[in-house]
This record gives sequence, C-alpha cells and structure tokens, in this order.
Amino acid sequence: MKLVVLDAYTLNPGDLSWDGIKRFGDLEVYDRTPIEDILERCKGAEIVFTNKTPLREDVLAQLPDLKYIGVLATGYNVVDVDFARKSGIKVANVPGYGTASVVQLTFSLLFELCMHVQKHSDSVFNGEWSASADFSYWNYPLIELEGKTLGIIGFGSIGQKVADVAIALGMNVLAYSRSQTDQAHRVNFKWASLNELLIHADVVSIHCPLFPETQGLINKNTIKLMKKSAFFLNTSRGPIVVEQDLADALNSGLIAGAGLDVLSVEPPSPNNPLLTAKNCLITPHIAWATKEARTRLMAITENNLSSYLDKNPVNIVNNGNH
Repeated sequence: MKLVVLDAYTLNPGDLSWDGIKRFGDLEVYDRTPIEDILERCKGAEIVFTNKTPLREDVLAQLPDLKYIGVLATGYNVVDVDFARKSGIKVANVPGYGTASVVQLTFSLLFELCMHVQKHSDSVFNGEWSASADFSYWNYPLIELEGKTLGIIGFGSIGQKVADVAIALGMNVLAYSRSQTDQAHRVNFKWASLNELLIHADVVSIHCPLFPETQGLINKNTIKLMKKSAFFLNTSRGPIVVEQDLADALNSGLIAGAGLDVLSVEPPSPNNPLLTAKNCLITPHIAWATKEARTRLMAITENNLSSYLDKNPVNIVNNGNH
C-alpha cells in the first residue's frame, strides 16, 4: 500500500519520526509539494497526508486509488471534503492536539501587548537603563489585566481553556458561540451576542473555525464597535479578519493593538497591510508548533490511520462511505 505525506517539514523538521506511519506500507515523504506536483505524487496512493497542501476536486477526481486523507491539522478546509465524501474518500483530522500550546501563545501575545517585555528588554541591552537617572522607567504604557474583560469568539476546547486562564488572572469573560453549553461552574463568565461582546470587551480573542459564515467576521463594521483601548487577538484562522480593515483601525487609533499568529495568506505578501500597522504583533503561525503539540499530532495521526485500517475509523470529518 502506497502512503504519501505531501508537506512533512512543518510537522517534522527532523525532531520527530515517521516510523509509526511507515509500518503501514510504502511511505513517501515530501517536505513540500508545489501545486503542479500534487497529482503526480499522489498517483497510486491509497493514503495521503496533507497539512496545508490543497486537495481539491480537480486533483481528487484523478486519484481512483485514494481511499483516505489524513489532515495533519485540526482545520481541514484545504480538502474538498464534499467531493471526497461523494467519491468514498474518508477525511480525518487531528482535533485537540494543540490546545495548551495555542492558549499559551494567545496569552504570550496579550502579555507582550500589555507589558512590552521584548521592547523593554531591548532598551536595557541598548544601554537605556544604565544611562537612566532612575531605578525604574517604562517606554510604553503598562496594563494590568485583572478586572478587565476578555471577549472570546468561539468557545470550543481552546476557547474554554483561554477562559480558564483569563479567570485565573482575575479577568471577566464574555463568550460568543453558535452553541451555548452549560458554563454554570465558571465565575465571572457570561454568554453574549457578538455585538455585546465587541462593545464591552477590553480584549477580543478569536477561537472559532473558518467557515463561510465566519470569513470576514472581523471587519470595519465590527471593529467600530470595539473600545479604542481594546486589544484584538487571532490565533485561529487568518481569513476571519479583513486585514486592510484591521490595519486601518490600528493605524487610525480605532483600537489599541493586535496580536496575530495567522494571516489570510501564509506566508504573507510583503505588501500585507498588517506588516506595517501600528502596535501589531505577528508571529509566523507557531501556536501549534511546540514539540509537545507536534508529538501529540503525530501520535493522533498514527492512531487515526490505524483505526481506519481496522475498519473502526475515528475523527472522520466528512462521513464518507466505502
């Protein structure tokens, strides 16, 4: 049985092993696959793994041997899941592997916006503290989070863990979600409409999936509802934000700052307006990439495949039938 990994490098740049997958057949591993090479590399494969390499109808229609696609991520919008289902191809994703790491980066961005740790450290190493007349100084406003309100858009496993940390920090939490589960055990927590959340939150953090109804959810009209002192965080998916609108808001002082781990196109164009926006932190889609999270991702991927081959498939996102 032929198995192919189309874009192996980001998951495993050399510190993990593919041996758990190799035991199931003849495995071909490609660090990266250009669009024009996808079809040729997938030909004859029964199993294909992809992280961000797209598998659309035009390619899938030419792969009669393909029976299973393993997405090396939680989001699976890179695969035409409807066409796969009609073609009897099962598509599995990897949920939950990166929750702790995404939460960690969410607050890393927020803490940097509040305390400007790197900028103040740089100032020390540039000699400013040694030259200071005072024992203490700060070059940027310092903000305490206790008593502030965090608005969480999307309240799945990641959103809930973000709420746990926020409440531990003494913050109040507003949450907006398509489904409202019982959160009676939480203190300082309230469900809110999207507009209510945007109006009252001191920090707005995105943790919802990318669906047609969430694409462009953060735009000039929704941003206008936010406080001028508010921070905006996105560690979910880039296209949820209209980037020009966010850049305009930052540059005009409509909101105070942003911390982003995702952009609409990755890697971004050098002309992306957020790259020159005021008080905007951007990390290169690293929330998922701790070694611990990637190790879990690899283990779940192996279990997904093993379960499928044992005719007991798990984490199937398109309910395909063979």
